[in-house]
Formats: sequence, C-alpha cells, structure tokens
Amino acid sequence: MGGESAAHADGHGSPGGGSGGRAAAGTARVWVTTADGGKRLEREQDVSFDGSKQDIDVAVDASAKGQQFTGAGASITEASARLMSRLPDGEREKLMKGLFSTDGDGIGLDYLRQPLGGSDFVAELPYYSYEDEHGAFSVDRDKKEILPLLRQALGINPGIRVMGTPWSAPAWMKDSGKLEGGSLKRENYEAYADYLVKAVQAYADEGVTVQDLTAQNEPLFETTYPSMGLPAADEADFLRILDEKLTAAGLGTELFAYDHNWDKPEYPLEVLDKTADIERVQGAAFHCYGGEPEAQQQVRDAGERVFFTECSGTDSDEPANTFADSLKWQTENLVVRSLRSGAETVVLWNMALDKNGGPHFGNCETKCNGVVEIDGDSVTRNAEFYSLGHVSKFVERGAHRIGSTTQQPGGVEDVVFENPDGSRAAVVLNSAGSARKFSVTESGHSLAYELPAGAVATFTWPAAPAG
Repeated sequence: MGGESAAHADGHGSPGGGSGGRAAAGTARVWVTTADGGKRLEREQDVSFDGSKQDIDVAVDASAKGQQFTGAGASITEASARLMSRLPDGEREKLMKGLFSTDGDGIGLDYLRQPLGGSDFVAELPYYSYEDEHGAFSVDRDKKEILPLLRQALGINPGIRVMGTPWSAPAWMKDSGKLEGGSLKRENYEAYADYLVKAVQAYADEGVTVQDLTAQNEPLFETTYPSMGLPAADEADFLRILDEKLTAAGLGTELFAYDHNWDKPEYPLEVLDKTADIERVQGAAFHCYGGEPEAQQQVRDAGERVFFTECSGTDSDEPANTFADSLKWQTENLVVRSLRSGAETVVLWNMALDKNGGPHFGNCETKCNGVVEIDGDSVTRNAEFYSLGHVSKFVERGAHRIGSTTQQPGGVEDVVFENPDGSRAAVVLNSAGSARKFSVTESGHSLAYELPAGAVATFTWPAAPAG
C-alpha cells in the first residue's frame, strides 16, 4: 500500500442470492445501506417502473456497452490470515460464507489480490520472500495460514479469480541487498522471472490458480517495508522476459502493468506501448492513493484493460464518522467513478484487521481498516463490506457496464451493469448533504426513489421494462 483514503462498522445483511434474486417484470428490487449504518444492505420494498421522471434522472441506455466486470474483493494478507485463522471454527465459517457466498447476507466476493511474499501487512517480522537464501525456494510460510484460507474461500466460491503481486524481489537479487527499497539488478531479471513462475506453480500445487500477475506492487514507491523501484522502461523489459518464462512453463497467467496510483498514467501507457506485441500483457492495475480515477480512462482508450487493485480504508479524523465517510468515499471513487472510467474490478486492501488496524509494520499514519474488523472472537463488518457488497452481490462476472447519466460528486452518482442473463444492476449513491429524490429510467419507463444523504442503493430488474 502507499498512502491515504477512506473506510468502518458492524452488521447484518439481506435475503437474496445470485444477483440478489429477480424482480417481477416492471419492478425493481432494492437494497439500501445508510450513512448511519442503521440499514446495511437491507432489502426494501420493490419499486415499480410506473413513476414519473424526476428532475434528477438516471437515464439507462443498454445500447451503450462499456467494459466487462471481472470481480470484487480484497487481499487475504498474512495479517488478515492470522486474524481469520484464529477465529473459532464456527465463526470463521460464518465469516467466510459472508464474504464469499451470495447466500443469505453473503456478498459473494470473487477477486483476491494476494501478496507473493511479505508485504507491510505481515503477521509478524521478519519480512520474507520465497527465496531468502539463493536456491532455497519455498512457500512454506504461506502454507500455515494464507493458503488454507484461500482453499476455504475457493471451496465456497469456486469462481474466485486470484491475482499475485510481489512487494519485492528476494534481497539477493537487488542492488540494496535487502527487501526494503532498492532496485532489481539487471543481471537478475531472468532469475526473478523464474522466481515468479515458481511462485505461480507452487500456489497451483496448493490448489490455488493464479490467473493474473503484476511484476511489482507500487513500482514508484521505495520504503521501509518490502518494496522495489522499477521504472516503466525496466518493467517493460522485465515483462518480456517474464512472458517468455511463463510460456516455457506452459502457464496461461495474464500480466498487468504498473499496479500503482492514478496520478501517473504515463507509466502504464509506456509499458503497454513497449509490450504491445505480447498477448498476455492485458492492461494496467491502479491504486487509489494519488490522482483521480478518471485517469484510468486513458489506458482503456488505448484499447487496454483496467483493473483497480488496491485501496485501504482508514479511520476518519473523527472516528465516529468513519462508517459514513468510508461508505460515501469508497462508493463514489472506487465503485462509481472507477467503474465509469473503465475498471473491471473493485479490490480493496486487507480483508481483515484488528481494532488497532494491525497487525502491520507499514505506513498507516491514520488507522487502516479491513473489509471486516476482528477483535478476538468477534467480527465487525466495516463500511468496506457494504461498499463492495453493493456491487459484488448483484453484478456477475461477464456483466457489461451500460450507459447511464450521472451527477457529479455532491449529487446523485451511479453506475449500471447488464448481467449475462440480461438483468440490470444499478448502484446509486446520494453524495449530497440532504435527501434526494430521483428516477431511474429505461425504455421510457421510470421508477422514482428517495435516498437519504450519504446512502447507497442497488436496484436490480430483470430486463428493459416493457409497456
């Protein structure tokens, strides 16, 4: 991770399943989360498309098709795995079903970005790579807590897709001679590519397929935890070698450039230009700690895929406001604006942290928050759980974003998807300071609804409403 953000709570959820169930023709189902946490993904009364168009109108146009949806989730870091694995069996099972199943109040997360080796959120020091001693490769440390949880998650939701991301090459491959900071020595590019291939193979041997891979977490940020500088031209050179090694190993793993903040889109554009002939280099990954989500559109406009892969929730300056602030900030930036700017994924950072935002050894000046908070045997569902859930429970992999009008931040903001079965899912945020009445209109039919300030709603309906 790198810098700033927004996110926090406790909860209960909603009935529903799959895409949250289907409404009757001409009606939409509605789930709402309010800023005060009084409602959390709560099923409301169905709404009919028999209302009148309001001054604020979300005009849906299914003929305008955008990018596909690939998934939503977070990272089962070693810190998260330590907390989750130490829950009593029944509590852990309940948590895992809540995260990875769509049954009952589950939100059906289906994308996990996993650190390959140590990150700032290890459970304990020392930091580690998979080959701290030259020639002694092993993922044994991950076998203790991380991999069993990944297998449990896949058992609940076999559709989970996994991205692997290293925070650093092994220290002996770097000019600094340590995991913290420094750069990869050019003479070790092949050795590092071999190392990443071995990591993908070792995870596969443990029952976890790594379908996506980035070469380096935050390549423009060297710091006091595992990290490594990798300029764009060097990343392009390295990806070429990594592609050759993956091909030789018979692996179909797809590669994504960059994996850093919105504020430097020129980096992924350079990498993608220099690797344009490599089919498995699919696009670029972005984080939230600098810049604006609309920068992603430059990568999408260049014909490349966009994955959003990391944002940590944080406590508000006034901790009592954390749930409301986080729900609004994340829904606005990571769901609405990012997905409207070409992203195929919504991926937060830690799946679980404790009441102190740990265990961690990194840069969280303000307390970082996970999707859930674990305090001993008790689990609290933070705002993150609901900002993800309003998408992941209702938008299926392979859905496409479709056209919709939206207001700017400070108004009624939205993003709409068409699922593979033709059903619609619209996520609507009222980011205004007071309640707003609005309509959702498709094919000349409107539903009218009022959302309190700071509230989020997901509307689902079977297909274009007919007369």
